[in-house]
Amino acid sequence: MKSMKPSSKIGLSEFDGRRRELMALMEPDSIAVLPGSQVQYRTQGVQYRFRQDSDFHYLTGFDEPGAVLVLIPEREYGEVILFCREREDDLERWHGSVTGPERAMQLYGMDDAFPVEDIDDILPGLIEGRARLYYAMGTYSDFDSRVISWLNSIPRNNRSGIEPPGELIQLGPFLHELRLFKSGGEIDILRTAAEISAKAHMEVMNLLSPGMMEYELEAALLYQFTLNGAGSAAYPSIVGGGANACVYHYIDNNQTLVDGDLVLIDAGSEYEYYASDVTRTLPVNGQFNPVQASLYKIVLNAQLAAIHQVKPGNHWNQPHEAAVYEITRGLVELGLLEGNVQRLVENGAYKPFYMHRTGHWLGLDVHDVGEYRIDGEWRVFEQGMVCSIEPGIYIPENAEHVPVEFRGIGIRIEDNVLITGNGNSVLTAGIPKTIEEIEQAMAL
Repeated sequence: MKSMKPSSKIGLSEFDGRRRELMALMEPDSIAVLPGSQVQYRTQGVQYRFRQDSDFHYLTGFDEPGAVLVLIPEREYGEVILFCREREDDLERWHGSVTGPERAMQLYGMDDAFPVEDIDDILPGLIEGRARLYYAMGTYSDFDSRVISWLNSIPRNNRSGIEPPGELIQLGPFLHELRLFKSGGEIDILRTAAEISAKAHMEVMNLLSPGMMEYELEAALLYQFTLNGAGSAAYPSIVGGGANACVYHYIDNNQTLVDGDLVLIDAGSEYEYYASDVTRTLPVNGQFNPVQASLYKIVLNAQLAAIHQVKPGNHWNQPHEAAVYEITRGLVELGLLEGNVQRLVENGAYKPFYMHRTGHWLGLDVHDVGEYRIDGEWRVFEQGMVCSIEPGIYIPENAEHVPVEFRGIGIRIEDNVLITGNGNSVLTAGIPKTIEEIEQAMAL
């Protein structure tokens, strides 16, 4: 029999609980329809490695392409229905084992399951007569068209009660609110992802030397991710030496690492669908020079101040405010900005050096779902949320208003932070980040 695919740390009972939590949020007389991911092609006939839609994985743990989940609260004949591929010898010969509808019920706790090829015949009948349809319109345009065609195929007969739903409700806000709060099993997985990333970054610190190519470090990171059980990187790795570190999403990774430069490495593993997101900035030759160290200390102080603000009761913008203040204060002390620190913050004088936010939610997606504001107000941190904290300073080579010794330096420090009952826990704390720790690790 086919082995279970759900994460070893997240059992069927948790997936079932998630579905029931979502159904409890739905209005009476409703139906929810959620499609999974389809196979994507890199080139003609060559598929990308399949990754399930994060929302779909969160509710099912079912990681095969082309599936559709349907939730119908209080339906007499079963509330949870899965449409999936049937088992076929030819399909399995080419692409491996397929679960099929019957085993999907046994292995994934579905109340009912049907071949996805029959969805056009079955789903309109499940939708008709329901007052509300919950669906993430705009996520998959091809599936949007199918949903519209199903709605249009339902005859209108008010006397018999056969009519399409009168209200279409976006599913995302309800589901994403659930995803924002991590369970114990999810936190265990996130810790493991962080530990794998830590091993990879430590390996890079041991390997790094002048003359290496950026892609050599990327290869070392990916090797460690794979060696330690991560399926892949959570996002394209950034390995930016010298001025490349000032390009925020630099992924070419094809230049030589130069003695005396810094290299910014933003890379994290994905483990059992959950992401880590880590950045460290290292001296290529193992030693920070005084100018590099002066900027690095500002970024580190900003990050530590921001992490200190990540705790229950504080709001989402407080870490950013703390980081911005420390960066502005540090730039004034170096003479790169002039004036009153608070007034410079209010005027945004720091933005030529630091123009992105200080963090984002983290989970099944590296930039995970969840609102940052509620009714126009910054969201308050609560236990079980996980975020990144990643301030930086970037001074491009063409920054003519800056002394030449500072130009071409980009520094970012990023960690993953879990909000606990009385503060926070830095999941990536095992990766060196002070100047002394980094230089010592690189000297080994």
